[in-house]
Amino acid sequence: MNTTLPHWVQLFHLLIELGGTLAFAMSGILAAARKRLDAVGVFVVAFITAFGGGTLRDILLDQRPFFWVRQVEWVWVVLGLCAVSMLLLKKHHFAITERAIEWPDALGLGLFAATGVHQALAQDMPVLIAVMMGVVTGVFGGVLRDMVCNEIPTTFKDRSPYALCAFAGAWVYVLGWTLDLSLPAAVSACVLVTAGLRVLSVLGGWKLPDWKHE
Repeated sequence: MNTTLPHWVQLFHLLIELGGTLAFAMSGILAAARKRLDAVGVFVVAFITAFGGGTLRDILLDQRPFFWVRQVEWVWVVLGLCAVSMLLLKKHHFAITERAIEWPDALGLGLFAATGVHQALAQDMPVLIAVMMGVVTGVFGGVLRDMVCNEIPTTFKDRSPYALCAFAGAWVYVLGWTLDLSLPAAVSACVLVTAGLRVLSVLGGWKLPDWKHE
């Protein structure tokens, strides 16, 4: 895949990051609503969920300024999403369940895994490092969300595949990059595998082996 990207491809990549940001922000809002946080708490949880993974990726890849600083409009979008969501959730008395958080979270996981791998490959990083950047970008926001909500991160405790789904999807993106697929095709394949595996694991109750000890 050519690293000298035309304008439309760069625009598509920005839209993918925006989609992942919105999906993760929504999962953060739902998590904050379950904890009955105030408006400041809702924004903080949504912000770190949406931007935490990409920020850690930018730190590890030494990219400055951070992606949400370069696209400050996204911060305004997250702020607006928080305000609208709080009004709608309160007005319609939606019951926020843990399962409801899974759907936007699965979509965000797939989208951010793809962007993380792409950013690393575009800097000529080894493929294993690129895959790890995809996992970090997709997983770390949710880890921060759970920590701020005073919970053990779900990806560490419930044995349901999460980081493993991002790991598998990231390798699919690497394969698409190697085969010189178009960016939309590579991203779509990564999102389909990552989010698809995550949804199947939730619906099917898939569990990873736990640590056996006396």
